[in-house]
Amino acid sequence: MNKRSHAKRYWRENIKYLFILLSIWFLVSFGAGILFKDFLDQFHLGGFKLGFWFAQQGSIYIFVILIFVYIRLMNHLDKKYGYDE
Repeated sequence: MNKRSHAKRYWRENIKYLFILLSIWFLVSFGAGILFKDFLDQFHLGGFKLGFWFAQQGSIYIFVILIFVYIRLMNHLDKKYGYDE
């Protein structure tokens, strides 16, 4: 296997991870904060309606969690393809 195809597979897998994680963030921020707000407002979290909470705070928390998930995935990917230090 040459270096070019090796790097190509690495970036293809990296883009796949990005697409999945950003899709999750989109679903949480747009879906829970806007599309499903009325349904989620039946429930409360910390004294606030859940739809409001996701629109104001939840999507930010999910984004930070997804950053740490991405770091972990990339560390694993780097080791898999030999790009780790």
